[in-house]
Amino acid sequence: MRVLVVEDDEHVRHCLGCRLRACGHACRLVETGECALRSILEEAFDVVVLDRSLPAMSGLDVLNELNGRTHPPVMMLSALDGPEERIDGLRAGAEDYLGKPFHFSELLVRLEILAKRQSREHGDEIRLEVDDLAMNTMTREVRRGGKKIDLTDKEFKLLHVLMRHKGQAVTRTMLLEKVWGYSFDPQTNLIDVHMSKLRTKIDKDHETPLLRTIRSVGYVLG
Repeated sequence: MRVLVVEDDEHVRHCLGCRLRACGHACRLVETGECALRSILEEAFDVVVLDRSLPAMSGLDVLNELNGRTHPPVMMLSALDGPEERIDGLRAGAEDYLGKPFHFSELLVRLEILAKRQSREHGDEIRLEVDDLAMNTMTREVRRGGKKIDLTDKEFKLLHVLMRHKGQAVTRTMLLEKVWGYSFDPQTNLIDVHMSKLRTKIDKDHETPLLRTIRSVGYVLG
């Protein structure tokens, strides 16, 4: 999983990052609601761990800003763990709510469940579109400007991940996990070779390129 951890307590933030990485998951750690919102809108994540009591922009404020936008499932963390607080968090858009203090093993299981549920829901999407690029996940047909594009299995899977996260930066690690099942980056040119071929197939003979490389981050489609 690629997890965004939003926590203003440095000790909790550091511990969560270390333990999630030790379990083979990629993390981005931020401490404010403003950074969280920007990260969610610009980068691809499988799940978000969001502290409720953040300075300036609270976790509830972040959820309110995300209302109506496509975003990964959010688990809210809070020492405010009464029934009313939980209801407020869930109504604001959190998919799960976990009180502090918490057991890491429980948090991890809940995150894995959220990520799997999200993956199944996206797997049910039959048609994906980015500008004039269209994918039918049932027939595995891809067209740009109405013209059919023939892709290998790996190229199709790479494009599927990128189209699911259109406009967001998708990291190499996330692509390796989703397409090859690696929980780490083997530091080979595996991604580069396949992405180069995919770029040629979807952008060749088109005035506006759709696939962009974000240096030191990953790739963006659209």
